[in-house]
Amino acid sequence: MKAIAYYHSLPISDAAALQDIELPAPEPGPRDLLVEVRAISVNPVDTKVRQNVQPEAGAAKVLGWDVAGVVKAVGSDVSLFQPGDKVYYAGSIARAGGNSELHVVDERIVGHMPKRLGFAEAAALPLTAITAWELLFERLQIAEGQQDLGQSLLIVGAAGGVGSILTQLASQLTGLTVIGSASRPQTQDWVRTLGADRIVDHSQPLAAALKAQGIEQVTHVASLTQTDQHLDQLVEALAPQGKLALIDDPKQLDVTKLKRKSLSLHWEFMYTRSLFETADMIEQHKLLNRVAELIDNGTLKTTLGEHFGTINAANLRRAHALLESGAAKGKIVLEGF
Repeated sequence: MKAIAYYHSLPISDAAALQDIELPAPEPGPRDLLVEVRAISVNPVDTKVRQNVQPEAGAAKVLGWDVAGVVKAVGSDVSLFQPGDKVYYAGSIARAGGNSELHVVDERIVGHMPKRLGFAEAAALPLTAITAWELLFERLQIAEGQQDLGQSLLIVGAAGGVGSILTQLASQLTGLTVIGSASRPQTQDWVRTLGADRIVDHSQPLAAALKAQGIEQVTHVASLTQTDQHLDQLVEALAPQGKLALIDDPKQLDVTKLKRKSLSLHWEFMYTRSLFETADMIEQHKLLNRVAELIDNGTLKTTLGEHFGTINAANLRRAHALLESGAAKGKIVLEGF
């Protein structure tokens, strides 16, 4: 089967950073689906793994943890899907990625694809939807429902992949006042269309930007990028006993700064369930099915930002380069081999 992989961690400007190769087709385990990959999207985790994880000598490492496709075969213990089902999922970081014609994945972290979306639009959603959902409802423990409880959420990096779906979830399913941060006119417009009540520029001091809009403090913060650079501003902006959730990898984080206000810190990593095969691993299956329902009834929309063409090494290198530049809006998707 066709696949895109790398053998050495290299800068994305190097043609060997990602290569078109041929690999044997994988065999599904008892709880696995064998999926014919129709579309993928690219996430920051792809670039981080490529830059930092050196494959074993002579081994090819396949990236890609967002897939939309069709079930081709099922393992002996599979009960949730059957061949022919259209599915979407983010997979497991402990297994080979989905940048290949065929891919195996545990059924417990797979959802039925939204009926109203094509494969490219669906591929934009799984990883970011899982991350945003778990961050909002499980880590920050926000209640679903439109009742105004006087709570507010500042989303730092609201125009990115996770921010694009988190802004929608928070504005459509909760009573939160949603403040999205974005630094360019086009990304600010994007965040506004996703449902944010207010927009602030995270290239400026955030606490001052909030106060300029009459917002003295917020009760919750989702910091999706550059947390170490913004920490002092976030602590200042948070109300006493507020909650700070993050998904990025700060080089350093002085948590003692949270003590005076009794702020709580919550880390969201959507691979935790699949990595440790937790008892509640199937919650990601249920979550993706719920997101599909919300897409189909018009509550949510795909966060596809750019379509980079067919799935090949050249197009994936372009996608990695754009993500590494920090200028991406929404999700980058590739479709077909």
